[in-house]
Amino acid sequence: MSLHELTIDRLALGGSGVGRLNGKVCFVPFSAPGDGLKVRIEREHRSYCEAELVELVEPSPVRTAPVCPVFGQCGGCSLQHISYDEQCRAKQQQLYETLQRIAKIADPPVSATVAAADQYGYRARAQFKLHNTLQGLAVGFYRRGSRFVIDLPHGCPVVTPAINQAISRLRSILQQVPDRDRIPQVSLEEGIDGVVAIIHYIGADAAALVERLLAGRDQLELAGLFLQTGRKDSLQQVYGSGVLQYAVPACGADGTDLQLQYGIGGFSQVNRQQNRTMISLVCSAAQPAGNHRLLDLFCGNGNLSLPMAAHLQDLYGVEGFAPSLASAVDNAGQLHVNNSTFNCLSAESAVVELLQVKAQFDTVVLDPPRAGAAELMRMLPRLAAERIIYVSCDPATLARDLAILCGGTGYCLVQATPLDMFPQTGHLETVALLQQDR
Repeated sequence: MSLHELTIDRLALGGSGVGRLNGKVCFVPFSAPGDGLKVRIEREHRSYCEAELVELVEPSPVRTAPVCPVFGQCGGCSLQHISYDEQCRAKQQQLYETLQRIAKIADPPVSATVAAADQYGYRARAQFKLHNTLQGLAVGFYRRGSRFVIDLPHGCPVVTPAINQAISRLRSILQQVPDRDRIPQVSLEEGIDGVVAIIHYIGADAAALVERLLAGRDQLELAGLFLQTGRKDSLQQVYGSGVLQYAVPACGADGTDLQLQYGIGGFSQVNRQQNRTMISLVCSAAQPAGNHRLLDLFCGNGNLSLPMAAHLQDLYGVEGFAPSLASAVDNAGQLHVNNSTFNCLSAESAVVELLQVKAQFDTVVLDPPRAGAAELMRMLPRLAAERIIYVSCDPATLARDLAILCGGTGYCLVQATPLDMFPQTGHLETVALLQQDR
């Protein structure tokens, strides 16, 4: 198949480089803005094509040496070959262009990307895949575009040191398990008290595995260990606690830290330091005051709103996942928050109920899943909150939702702040502030 030459102009959402070839947009993974390349077309579509980098003819000045020896093979990172400053600049540009194209905002107010303090070693949760081979137990992640497990004997550079140490010790123990081929995955998560692990087991002798794990307890040095033999919500405790704690900043100038908790398997932000930054951004946008009422939709364990509770008149949290809602209630109790109410409902059902009783809020915070909240966008303006703070993990669905919310409902986008929650990857978090357009 013939090769083609092209120059990469920018990065697309997700991290692929973008150039033009034969009048079409061409996406090339693992390329960098400014690269001169020879590529092979892999897939041709009506308006664009996807190509493979064959030869780097002229390297871009923003290129850098990847830290990981399996970068480009592993399905995890996509940007280790690009300098971190350029990653942040590109993500700001991606958000700006996405809001222009999809939300139809002519000149979106997008601030500079809030960079992460730690470009590596930041990820406090990881799911390692296991595969038994003739050479021993492979423990790592799937190869890009396949189910082949790439072994990572020295760990992964983007996860925290504690998780790398834990998976190394687990590897030694699991290597000795007779039916180790019946262990497809190990999930690890780090909290203040240490690392908690879930071993996924599909074999027939869980009792023997538990016995072996208990014998290696001192060697493993885990805060908690669980066995999953069926559904995600049916875990067997081997030992320790399944509750993870982490620190967040309280809103205000005193710099006090609060501790929040959640149960293993519940949602949390994997980058603890950037989560702190995100909470501070949300607090700054919300401008909480003693006479304000705040509605927190998709509230999880109260991560975004409980740090503001002391500065509010009322906090009303809504979460559809019961275990996370229970964690929010527990956190409010631990923090002696007496002005909060939490309800286990879908966000849409909750807003319908609130509209029926003519509830009023000064601020609405929402942190929906990747799919966004299109239906909710048609309902929220009827609550007539002064400001809406939308935390998004997908610029495309954020832009789609803002097209609805800013499309004649009385709200306008005041600021969109890109936050690099996942350095070395194409993922992007955004904190968007909307206010009534008076």
